[in-house]
Amino acid sequence: MRTEQITAKALVRLNDDKYLLSIAVGKRVKELIDGAKPLVNLDKKKYKFADIALVEIAEGKLVVNVES
Repeated sequence: MRTEQITAKALVRLNDDKYLLSIAVGKRVKELIDGAKPLVNLDKKKYKFADIALVEIAEGKLVVNVES
């Protein structure tokens, strides 16, 4: 699946909030850098951490909480 398609699917899950998506991806990338295991079956050596985070959000594996 192409990055544009994955991003579109992730945005749908976050009510088209691009700001929230960017924050969520950034936080997840930091977790992956610090050694967290991906929640999807993607190789950390083959894919960028941002791509892994996008797929996790798009597939609903990563729950993003909105704080008021």
